[in-house]
Amino acid sequence: MSFVEAQEMIKKAAHHPLSNLLQSIQSKIIGQSQIIEQMLVCLLTDGHALLEGMPGLAKTRSAKAIADGIEGDFHRIQFTPDLLPSDLIGTEIYIHEKSDFVFRKGPLFNNILLADEINRAPAKVQSALLEAMEEKQVTVGHKTYPLPKLYMVIATQNPIEQEGTYNLPEAQLDRFMMHLEVGYPSHEEELRIVELDEKRQQHTSQAPLPLTSIEEVFAARDSVSRHYISDKLKEYVVSLASATRTPGKYDPELAKWIAHGVSPRASIAIIRCAKALAWLRGDEYVTPTHIHEVAFPVLRHRIQPSFESEADGISRNEIIRKLLDVVAIP
Repeated sequence: MSFVEAQEMIKKAAHHPLSNLLQSIQSKIIGQSQIIEQMLVCLLTDGHALLEGMPGLAKTRSAKAIADGIEGDFHRIQFTPDLLPSDLIGTEIYIHEKSDFVFRKGPLFNNILLADEINRAPAKVQSALLEAMEEKQVTVGHKTYPLPKLYMVIATQNPIEQEGTYNLPEAQLDRFMMHLEVGYPSHEEELRIVELDEKRQQHTSQAPLPLTSIEEVFAARDSVSRHYISDKLKEYVVSLASATRTPGKYDPELAKWIAHGVSPRASIAIIRCAKALAWLRGDEYVTPTHIHEVAFPVLRHRIQPSFESEADGISRNEIIRKLLDVVAIP
């Protein structure tokens, strides 16, 4: 999204059902409008977001900006190699006066959880998130504890620093609704970032905007679920997912690039996200444009490139672009 388009988005925010949340985010974040929009799509589809980008590109700040605009509990965890599953889930503590164990909840039991540098923790810690992200519950011993009804994990990772990091398992990657690539700001946006930093140093603050209630978020989710998408476009989404599993039927080059295709979870995610994107922008129904825009962050972490494509330097974005080219729109 360009700088001009971002300004137009701000102008429309006052008339949007989530106007308070949108304006709250835009008062804290300069640029990254597409990333913010996609994170809101995840929020509206009851999904989780994985943000990947260089340090200093407002990944953590974007997550905090969304959390600050909602009447909910927020917690940030810095993932490190010595982190334990109990540091996330919590642990049972023996209370002498009661002669019994009492479960003390960990930071997972918040509405929005920021998992900073998630790939720095080993697999046993990553596995602690699997049940929480998919089933919104945590099992400790013989007891299961429900998580808040509004629950979202926003994770960040650095794409270039590999020392002391662990690749996320495929099962966990599939739990994320979207994989978002955070890029550098434009020249105009960076100038505004500098000006905003000067205001912060001068302790110039604006009047706080009203918070968006959890009930308003749920009402927005209900509206998104009812947003119209035609049966033909649903068939198109399923065809896109199917083409990743049998790419040879569509294009011989695509068949060389894909080792493993996506699961039906990807089809569900594309439809949900396309409806949320159309609703956010005030469009009356879902179009192929909405599907194409969400296809990249939804499929990027789910498609498994072949060794040949990686050897040739073919990116996942190029594979998805080729996929969208060879599968015909009905």
